[in-house]
Amino acid sequence: MKVYYIFNVKKEFVNLYQDTPSILFSILKNIYYLDTKEVDYGYHLLKQLILPFKKNELDRKLYIKLHQDIPYSKRNDIHYINNLYRNEISRLKINNYYIRLEVEQNFSSFFDILNKDFNNLFVCSFNKTDFFFLQDYYKELLD
Repeated sequence: MKVYYIFNVKKEFVNLYQDTPSILFSILKNIYYLDTKEVDYGYHLLKQLILPFKKNELDRKLYIKLHQDIPYSKRNDIHYINNLYRNEISRLKINNYYIRLEVEQNFSSFFDILNKDFNNLFVCSFNKTDFFFLQDYYKELLD
């Protein structure tokens, strides 16, 4: 299983790290692995880089958009896609400063949905050292 963390990066940092996403990944990874004594420092650093999600609004929007699709369900705060035709199992949880996405495969339908609503999403998997700007990911698919 792969766990992705999705951040809504401020525009000025997207411009700064567009050509060197590995630096942005390194910064976020260092925040992720900070000692519990340094939580305040990490939180202030994260607030400088990241725009918060409107958690309740985005939760509601996803539910309204997807609730009639057969492979979609929602329990508590977790959105599920279990699409047997695409061999996809994805779980998404929205937090204030990041979205956590668990996937059993290398893609997720949630990427499509989020890419339509946000321009500056940075996706990273800290345990697999995988990272990309979501828009770039789709540009490469189209090329």
